[in-house]
Amino acid sequence: MDDANKPTVQLTGADGNAFAVLGRVRKALVEAGMKEEADQFFAEATAGDYNHLLQTCFKYVNVE
Repeated sequence: MDDANKPTVQLTGADGNAFAVLGRVRKALVEAGMKEEADQFFAEATAGDYNHLLQTCFKYVNVE
């Protein structure tokens, strides 16, 4: 996915809890009309540890 088509999510200064991060990114993808990507993101992001979650966020959205 090219960066220009990714939604942007503000994670800096936000709740860093894994569930909060998952919810914020998934919601941004759904609101951008990317339901399939939101489902893929959730499955991939929950398949590892916290660092894997953050790396997956960068793959699916632009993070601020």
